[in-house]
Amino acid sequence: FDGWMNSMTGFGRGDAQQDGITWLVECSSVNRKQLEIVINLPRELGELEIPLRNLIAGRVSRGRVQVMVRADTTSSEGSAVVRIDEALAAQYLAGLRALGANLQVPDNLSLAEIAKLPGVVQSQTQQIATDEAAPAITAALEQALAQMLAMRETEGRHLRTDIEQRLAALEVHLENIKEKAPTVPEHHRKQLHQRLEESGLPIPLEDERLIKEIALFADRTDLSEEIARASSHFSQFRAYHTDKEPAGRPLDFLVHEFFREFNTMGSKASNAEIAHHVVAAKTELEKIREQLQNAE
Repeated sequence: FDGWMNSMTGFGRGDAQQDGITWLVECSSVNRKQLEIVINLPRELGELEIPLRNLIAGRVSRGRVQVMVRADTTSSEGSAVVRIDEALAAQYLAGLRALGANLQVPDNLSLAEIAKLPGVVQSQTQQIATDEAAPAITAALEQALAQMLAMRETEGRHLRTDIEQRLAALEVHLENIKEKAPTVPEHHRKQLHQRLEESGLPIPLEDERLIKEIALFADRTDLSEEIARASSHFSQFRAYHTDKEPAGRPLDFLVHEFFREFNTMGSKASNAEIAHHVVAAKTELEKIREQLQNAE
């Protein structure tokens, strides 16, 4: 089929600057039946999660998308951009020493312990407001998403090529079954007559009971409806690729319907040659289903 398909596997990276901070965003996606979005943001920028989630949901319909947002807090000179509130640290120290004296606890405070106290050491990201960071983070996410979606499209082309080849092989098997199906009742008639002859029962071919038995068998082994439905599935399968709409789920459903038709053909025909084509067709269908597990 001449169509379009995206994989659910992809990766992308983007960056943007805002007030001396470089925001880095990485997006990765893997297969899932539904859309699942996981965003890792600095705690102080939690308000951004919903708008970022909505942005991703507008571009992706299926798969698990994981987004990592972080800030490169090193200045051009290579030193960390942090602020130390010495006045606050001094207040902490004085208050803790007074507490230690009152409780008669030894003064063993270290610099590292003081630095961990809330507000003493702040990175530049802790000082930036959400509305100030949002434009840069959104721009970086746009870049990352574009790269990830481009990779998903490239991987999708490989998926599509493989599925096209397997679908063509599937059609050949259906054509072979279609050619063989009309001979099944006649083959059964000959087998039945041979068994009657071997049994010594003098029943002529024009006997009403024999004709009725052959007619019932012909009706039970008629594959025309299954062949017609399977042929229709091929048309539907290709129709889903006439426009750029995610088709993973409907195609997965069609593969299930293909399995149903070929299973019925195999059970109704009771023919070794048809059974061979049914088994081969189901093998191709299983491989198509595996590929569709990663199709958007």
